[in-house]
Amino acid sequence: MTVPRIRPLQLPAHWTPAEALAVFELLDQLRDHLWTHYGPDIQQAFRDQIDDHDPGQCRLTQDWGRPAA
Repeated sequence: MTVPRIRPLQLPAHWTPAEALAVFELLDQLRDHLWTHYGPDIQQAFRDQIDDHDPGQCRLTQDWGRPAA
């Protein structure tokens, strides 16, 4: 699976708080709709990324205290 590259995002510095809130709410709704329609696929994509992890990278533990068994 090819993971898309994330490009740096530059936000406008001239938005009013109301405009920023409107964008935030739009993104929140978009996230909810994406999760409703693609939740299991998104979870599988995350699992696939974990399975294909680079052994040189830090490995997460299950309970943040003890290494995963």
